[in-house]
Amino acid sequence: MKKSIFFWLLLAVSGIFNKGIMLAQEQQEQQEQQVNEESGIRHMVIKNDNASYSGVIIYEDAREVIIVTDNLGEVAIPKHEIREIREIGEERPGERAFIGEDMFATRYFLTTNGLPVRKGDNYIQWNLFGPDFQFGIADNFGVGVMTSWIAMPVIGTAKYSRPLGEKTSLAIGGLLGTGSWAQPDFGMMLPFAAITQGTRSRNINFSAGYGLVFYSEETYNPARDRYTVEKFREGRLLFSLAGMAKISDAFSLVFDSFIMPPGPYRTYTEGEWRWDNNTGTDRYVETVTTRRSPALMVFVPGIRLHTRPNAAFQFGFTGAYFDGEFVPVPIPMLQWFRNL
Repeated sequence: MKKSIFFWLLLAVSGIFNKGIMLAQEQQEQQEQQVNEESGIRHMVIKNDNASYSGVIIYEDAREVIIVTDNLGEVAIPKHEIREIREIGEERPGERAFIGEDMFATRYFLTTNGLPVRKGDNYIQWNLFGPDFQFGIADNFGVGVMTSWIAMPVIGTAKYSRPLGEKTSLAIGGLLGTGSWAQPDFGMMLPFAAITQGTRSRNINFSAGYGLVFYSEETYNPARDRYTVEKFREGRLLFSLAGMAKISDAFSLVFDSFIMPPGPYRTYTEGEWRWDNNTGTDRYVETVTTRRSPALMVFVPGIRLHTRPNAAFQFGFTGAYFDGEFVPVPIPMLQWFRNL
């Protein structure tokens, strides 16, 4: 009888103790939830399928994360579906990072910026002239390949980024290309550096590089009746000023530019047939001229539309300044982003 009473007493005490622990845990979770809500610390939860949610995390355990988003309210996400959780700092509700924008924010129309590429951020950018594949193979380092629909030229890209401050990023990289099957003698390389001030929603970027092209030309000299092959190498400084500003959850203003100063002076040997009154026949006369390639400036203002969680579409209107004249381009710049 005494053993039975002792057993039931022990069971009651254990139940009271466990209930006390549960109440303490619930009270702690409520306090943590209240602290998170009051502090306003915002996080971005990125799922394995690259869909993302930004807001305030109010609860997290081994099974799920509950986040209060700006447009959906409370969202419960199973832990096994989450790839990454990171703090995004203080943002106004109107500046909520749109689903998918985090992946495409490193690109404008023509150029890239200093913002870091993250591991697993793989996407394709479809252009009217061809595809551009980009792969985040490690945090802050990405590689890619771009080409035309006829695989000429084929250009490989690489970029490494690192933060210089809370809202300042620096990137160094390069492009290396070939004329492939159509022009195997053609090659190009472009080392560059980019510095970006701002966030993935609002930023301004300045980049500079030095472009080199290698090519061969075959010319015919009728006076000597023979063909000659000359190899050329030309280099030009390149600059770009670009930026992005998010104006709503679905729209961003995008501006890009491509500036190439005049090239170096080159000497060209040319010729033509002229009538010689003394001999009464045509004579081939060679002339030597010196000239330089004119400056080129391309400007592309446009809008990016975030259509789906892992997709975006952008269009822009291109204007060019070449050889002292402004030349409007009638075909708009159209680009589609899709994750891989």
